[in-house]
Amino acid sequence: MRLNHLNLFVDDLSEARHFFETYFDFQFLEQKGKALVVLSDENGFILVLSDPKAFKGKKDIRYPEAFHIGFLVETSSEVDQAYDRLVAGGIEIDKEPYTLRGNSYGFYFTVFNGLLIEVSCIDYRDGKKVSKLNDTHL
Repeated sequence: MRLNHLNLFVDDLSEARHFFETYFDFQFLEQKGKALVVLSDENGFILVLSDPKAFKGKKDIRYPEAFHIGFLVETSSEVDQAYDRLVAGGIEIDKEPYTLRGNSYGFYFTVFNGLLIEVSCIDYRDGKKVSKLNDTHL
């Protein structure tokens, strides 16, 4: 069994679609009216972006504290490249990449309805702990 999809509420479908296509290489699959956009990554993971107004009336949706999604890259250089690309695109990030946990290196930032996003290279691969990453920052 594998995780197939994730549905995220966002305030602006166009902005969120552009964000995930531009910075995380998602590909557009379809849009269903003003309610949702369906994207996919290179591994076939489906990301659904939903407008909360289409499902919950005019209620604001906020993500719970500590809820986040994480993007994994292979090396700290890729973490730095992702950080630089996001900052160059005008995305506000409070803290530059740093050592997160053990051998992990990355950064966090918040977008849309308080959605926390992590970009990191970590010390687990294929569900197993690795002793050292091929990396200069760690």
